Amino acid sequence: MSLTVHTEQRGDVVVVSVAGELDMATAPQLQDQITDLLDKGRNRLVFDLAEVSFCDSTGLSVFVRAKNSCDEAGGVVRLAAPQRGVLRILEVSGLVEVLHTYPTVEQAVAGDPTPASS
Repeated sequence: MSLTVHTEQRGDVVVVSVAGELDMATAPQLQDQITDLLDKGRNRLVFDLAEVSFCDSTGLSVFVRAKNSCDEAGGVVRLAAPQRGVLRILEVSGLVEVLHTYPTVEQAVAGDPTPASS
């Protein structure tokens, strides 16, 4: 399965909508999009994961690298609306809190303090 990535500016936040399977074959596509956003000074990113059906460790590493880059630039990375399987991977890996995961895109954009794991 392929991966599609779309971006939308919402105030000072860029919502990156990802759909499909995020794995070793497709992660470079998302990484390229993130690099492009960071190169343009966009360092407040919300990843909408509602349409991500699968995410392996390669996909997780893309989010961790994005978080590290955004942190260094004074920005933030938040994940939003992961499907149950993807949320479980985030929970088991311990990344659900590190990556600030929210139940909806709106809550992630707003920085609502209620994480998806609560």
